[in-house]
Amino acid sequence: MADSIENFAEFIPGDTPADVDMGNEVMVEIDASGAGADNGDHENGLPFQEEAMEDAPVRVTYIDYLRSPVIGLLVGQGDEQALLTAHQALLTSSPWFADACAKFSDEVSERRIDLIDEDLDAVGCFLEFLYTGDYFPRKLPGTRDLEKDPHTPDVDETGDQLLKHARVYTLAETLSLPTLKTLASSKIHCVNSTAKGEIAYARYVYAHTHKDDTAIRAPVANFWATRSHTLRTEAEDEFRQMCLEFPQFGYDVLTRVLDEKVKREKQEKMHPSSAHTPGSSRKRARGI
Repeated sequence: MADSIENFAEFIPGDTPADVDMGNEVMVEIDASGAGADNGDHENGLPFQEEAMEDAPVRVTYIDYLRSPVIGLLVGQGDEQALLTAHQALLTSSPWFADACAKFSDEVSERRIDLIDEDLDAVGCFLEFLYTGDYFPRKLPGTRDLEKDPHTPDVDETGDQLLKHARVYTLAETLSLPTLKTLASSKIHCVNSTAKGEIAYARYVYAHTHKDDTAIRAPVANFWATRSHTLRTEAEDEFRQMCLEFPQFGYDVLTRVLDEKVKREKQEKMHPSSAHTPGSSRKRARGI
């Protein structure tokens, strides 16, 4: 291999610039001045690379959230009142809190927001959602069940479990957090409750939500319209009081009952063979 250089030297162009002799090796400097000549003004990198880097949003880390000012939250009244704290950078993901925090000046040493009309547990669930993306009890993946809480019964006799998520829902509405609203609504449908528990929940919904909020009101009215013949016997006095206290509830339930009746009559006309036989119209399937 000693004569390899001599053998190939004749193939090296004579006008190759800056040949460097380093012992027995020949270093050929390749002129790259012509490379990428067709790229125009982009000789320093890929096309639009500089613009892309300038437009890229700055990544906010979790440490950035924790470095933000700490806000005191005075929640509830009486014996249930508590002073909670949260980081401002997380709170301002809510437009409501963003407006409230905008009123603080840099010179203020103590930052506090009063939430004395809000439920303590609901605010706690909201803060847990801010920091973790969910709140207890969480939904079990692939099911309509919630995590088991040893301190709560399997069947919601009083409506407390339904009210927990309903209060989170209305708080999320106040704070303009649609993701939290959707999460709370989905958990409501995972609770196994009784007629009296459902009445307590319905009363809260019709007292604290707008009449146009069909996302939460419509399921309540549908529930009672399809099950009132069985559930009303378990809570007849409460059902009557609910209708008197919230006429809109009674109207919504009645409307759905009548709509279902009309729908059923149309189906019977289109399919006479499937019509009920005389005397069977009062029968109801068990367990509905």
